[in-house]
Amino acid sequence: MPISFDPGHPPFLGTILALFWHIFGHELWVSHFAMIPFTIGFFIQLHKFIAYFIKEIKLQFFAFFLVLADPSLSTCLVLVNIEIITLFFFFLSVNSLLYEQKKIQFIGLFFLSIVSFRSMMLFAGICLFEVLYRKLLQKEALKKIITLKFIVYYLAASLPAFIYVGWRFLEKGWLQTHTNSPWKSLWHFADFNYFVRNSMVLIWRYVDFGRIFIILFIIISFIIYGKKIIANAKNKLLLLLAISSVIFIISTILIVTNTVGIRYFITSYICLNLFAFLLLIQFYKHKKLVFSILFFGLLIGNLWIYPAPISTAFRATLGHVPYHSMRLEAIDYLNKNNIDVESVASFFPNYTTLDLIDFSGDQRSFLKFTGVEKYVFYSNIYNLTEEELKSLHNNYTILKEFNNFNITIKIYILKVK
Repeated sequence: MPISFDPGHPPFLGTILALFWHIFGHELWVSHFAMIPFTIGFFIQLHKFIAYFIKEIKLQFFAFFLVLADPSLSTCLVLVNIEIITLFFFFLSVNSLLYEQKKIQFIGLFFLSIVSFRSMMLFAGICLFEVLYRKLLQKEALKKIITLKFIVYYLAASLPAFIYVGWRFLEKGWLQTHTNSPWKSLWHFADFNYFVRNSMVLIWRYVDFGRIFIILFIIISFIIYGKKIIANAKNKLLLLLAISSVIFIISTILIVTNTVGIRYFITSYICLNLFAFLLLIQFYKHKKLVFSILFFGLLIGNLWIYPAPISTAFRATLGHVPYHSMRLEAIDYLNKNNIDVESVASFFPNYTTLDLIDFSGDQRSFLKFTGVEKYVFYSNIYNLTEEELKSLHNNYTILKEFNNFNITIKIYILKVK
């Protein structure tokens, strides 16, 4: 990966894609095809995870679809991304722990430790979960849990991570950011005001895209049935996993100036959605009505769009899907009107060669927007700064506009002064 764009993550996904491209050809469908084994594996592990808490097959079916209705999770199933790979190995590890299959758990942890930096933190979260699970729920003494065998087991499973991090430092001299890194400004310690800001954004992430219905339902249930909920061991287990799995990610993002990514907490969303379903079947009479509210509340979360310049995390919602065909339509418009793509400015992630997005072989590239270009290719799925939005509003007029549901693409032309 070019040093100017390298975030430091292990090249796990890149290696898989390179292998599939080498075998089947450098095509876009091949990239999606490479995700199928992990998607199927995740479905199997998710079903197994749900079956641990719910024995009735009919209820497992509804729980499965309530979990999948989460916009941030369902979006992982249509993108070529590390999230679905991470989720497969995460739940392979967790299920093996719950079903006491230590050898399979080791395999899941081994690969989880090398997918990305976030997967490494999820690895640590599973380790913490096992300690708390055995201590709080199985009532084992800490001396019996944290033994030499336990430590060696997790150290051995994490060897890929240690080897990669060590190699990275020796080879590159840096882990995530360097002097010219575009992410350098995101990795400073947050002051108190920024810590508060991060905390508020974290809460927002948990209620965003329709999850507000899940969170409110859980809060109301605790108000009404508090002690009864906690009395159930499996309820406590789900809550424990929802928190401990992402505790190291949360601890990190709260104290740095990095963006609180909405996809960082998908394992927690899954646990909370399933927890809400457990509460529904345990305590409520009008199950169909409440389920419908929760389910459709998550579905309509895909349509949530915030007004500029508030960031809408489109990569974590199916609401972005129409953009891809519209983008090709807009590029076709530029070609037909003899507007050279290489003279058109755009925004991340669109200012790159067309081939890197479409695998079309077209090596032309959009420019990075500076405010002086004659033409601008804009979509509301791009997150712009207030200055960039102001520049578009004051200095440009709309030449052509494309719309599909809540997604917009606009071709701007510089005003004649």
